Amino acid sequence: MGSFSIWHWLIVLVIIVLIFGTKKLTNVGKDLGGAVKGFKDGMKEADKPADAAPAQQVGATGQTIEGEVKEKTKS
Repeated sequence: MGSFSIWHWLIVLVIIVLIFGTKKLTNVGKDLGGAVKGFKDGMKEADKPADAAPAQQVGATGQTIEGEVKEKTKS
């Protein structure tokens, strides 16, 4: 009672294909694959060492600036 057999999954797959159609399922698969590929490319780009992309910092002198953060008031 706890697990489904292969026949249960095949029936569910047939019902899904009948409801959505093969063209829409193909488009969903392509979109999902593109999203996964984009995510992997983004992770590879994030893993590059910092030396590869020089950071542009304005006024970076190596000094610590202390300050106080105040909550923005609603107007």
